[in-house]
Amino acid sequence: MTGAATVRVVVVDDHPLFRQGIGALIRDSPETELAGEAASGEEAVARCAQLEPDVVVMDVHMPGLGGVEATRQILRARPKTAIVMLTMMDEDDSVFAAMRAGARGYVLKGAQPAEILRAVLAAASGQAIFGRDVAERIAGYFAEAGQAGAARPFGHLTVREREILELMATGTGNGAIAARLGLTEKTIRNNVSSIFVKLGVSDRAAAVARARDAGIRPRP
Repeated sequence: MTGAATVRVVVVDDHPLFRQGIGALIRDSPETELAGEAASGEEAVARCAQLEPDVVVMDVHMPGLGGVEATRQILRARPKTAIVMLTMMDEDDSVFAAMRAGARGYVLKGAQPAEILRAVLAAASGQAIFGRDVAERIAGYFAEAGQAGAARPFGHLTVREREILELMATGTGNGAIAARLGLTEKTIRNNVSSIFVKLGVSDRAAAVARARDAGIRPRP
């Protein structure tokens, strides 16, 4: 460590050039120290257990264990670790899945280096921070949710999320839902996480109970 206030960071990304670029950004700042790197979610979990970083900069979409699940596992072992999700993807499902997993920030890979560094430092100080584009999407979602929710039960769910919720109400598991809808199981998991956040529930049973109370009929 280069100083008492230095923030120790682990960078996780399966693309070597991007990972090295973020690593260089962390090394070049006097306020941060590059504690280590990881190329996968599995490696990230192991490295964080070994290195005990203050902040993890985590890619969302990686082969094998994705960033959202890696975030859950890291925080289960070290709840004080701050995790900033950094990704090319800005769709709502990824944002809410990351938030539910416990991430303190979500920044797009197209952000300026200063914005990425600012997110790292803010997360280290206990703040929750989102890049400007992501923050605008979150604000827009809640504005739309307020309008749509008045029109019909769970109007703030997307068409896909309602479809998945209806299948969940029949007791169908994620694998079977993925097969029926022609999607990957990872996509279904992300949608289910988003449904939990939007409904304000913590598990599948509670989501199904809320859906049935609101009159959402199971799909035949």
